[in-house]
Amino acid sequence: MASAAPAETGRTVTTDIPARLDRLPWSRWHWTIVFGLGTVWILDGLEVTVVGNIAGRLSEPGSGLPITSGQVTGLAAALYVAGACAGALFWGRLTDKWGRKKLFMITLAVYLGATALTAVSFDSWWFFLFRFLTGFGIGGEYAAINSAIDELIPAEYRGRVDLMINGSFWLGAVGGSLLSIVALNTEILPKDVGWRLTFALGAVLALVILLVRRHVPESPRWLLIHGRDEEAERIVSSIERTVEAQKGQPLARPEGEITIHQRRSVTFLDIARTVFGTYRKRATLGFALFIGQAFLYNAITFGFGAILATFFDVPTGNTGYYFAVIALGNFFGPLLLGKLFDTVGRRIMISGTYLLSGLLLFGTAWLFDRGSLTAGTLTACWCAVLFFASAGASSAYLTVSEVFPMETRAMSIAFFYALGTAAGGISGPLLFADLTGTGKVGDTVLAFQIGAGLMCAAGLVAALLAVRAERRSLEDIARPLTAAASAAKDRAATSQSGTSRGSRPATA
Repeated sequence: MASAAPAETGRTVTTDIPARLDRLPWSRWHWTIVFGLGTVWILDGLEVTVVGNIAGRLSEPGSGLPITSGQVTGLAAALYVAGACAGALFWGRLTDKWGRKKLFMITLAVYLGATALTAVSFDSWWFFLFRFLTGFGIGGEYAAINSAIDELIPAEYRGRVDLMINGSFWLGAVGGSLLSIVALNTEILPKDVGWRLTFALGAVLALVILLVRRHVPESPRWLLIHGRDEEAERIVSSIERTVEAQKGQPLARPEGEITIHQRRSVTFLDIARTVFGTYRKRATLGFALFIGQAFLYNAITFGFGAILATFFDVPTGNTGYYFAVIALGNFFGPLLLGKLFDTVGRRIMISGTYLLSGLLLFGTAWLFDRGSLTAGTLTACWCAVLFFASAGASSAYLTVSEVFPMETRAMSIAFFYALGTAAGGISGPLLFADLTGTGKVGDTVLAFQIGAGLMCAAGLVAALLAVRAERRSLEDIARPLTAAASAAKDRAATSQSGTSRGSRPATA
């Protein structure tokens, strides 16, 4: 992990480390990073879905908790969301300051402990407290993990990998739906045991992931900027040897250098000035993408069970099967469309997925208003909408993690994640609960139209402001704050004269 010696800062160094990471071919080593870091989204999907599905059982006599169904889906869900927002902002700042590895180990440990303690809840206040702390850990994961993934994955594959990992949330949702069916079956497990085992399973999975993460290195890019370039050189050299051995052939020469002035930390004022001043158009883009996807998802998923039960007489006990189908549509979107974000390009794909999902939801609202849909065809329409919306929503996380300078990356992810989560978890339910709960067709149609309209608006913003980041180095997309004024000249000179390996002090 950290170097034993104090970090040396204040030096100006020229390095080809980012170029060496970006030119690596895809290998088994990269799959280790994907599994070690990306699987936390499955845990998040599992958590959110399980809690919604066990609400009825927790409120029954004999569950072991004096709690109502409304408290589980209302107060406990709100506390989880609040914890995620607070955790993202708290841990996001520390991720930029202390490093990616230290924080993705700490935040997963917080999640593991909190969800394990949720499993042994003996009173409602205990359950509420550890739902908040579970969200607190998960929120920090988003900032630490997205930062590490983008800084370790080669530029050619960054888009598809990021989308696939963010989309894996829905695998957890499918697993949570199916797990709750088994865990809540009183013929298999007692009332006061089944729901506890679902949380215990989350803790066990987190422990396995924690063990895998021990082998994931610190981001060499972060080390480089924070004065630990010798440690960064050792890590990158080790990665290169591993990849060469796995591929059985020598690596291509890296192209490009960057000159940076190392520093220990970046102030909040620097972050705010950079994100909302220097990159205000990109901040506007991030705001539009996160708000659009948050409201579209709430327009569909928040009242989906009530819509199926009210308008199509689907038994409440069967809505989980419909949700599992919708969740699969969400997962396959990023999985199948992800490569196009690296080949066709960010601007076309981001704006296209947002606009398509919004237009399809407008079409769904029209068919619903006409009475042309059944429970099955409505679910099919939702799947089509969310196939594109899920890819778009995942690209929102990709966008804010790659279009701001490295020193602000984790905090930028945390800010926009907290913004989107708050909008989706607070204002979204307040709006859509009233609309979908009236039992009136016109109100549900309006809910669909609001979500669709905001998604289309975000798509138009993306068409104008999305950054062409495909297959480009992070340092080219957003120049680090620590980059010396001569970096551009050095890079141009390097492309003409060849590239040396490692880091070296810059010469006058």
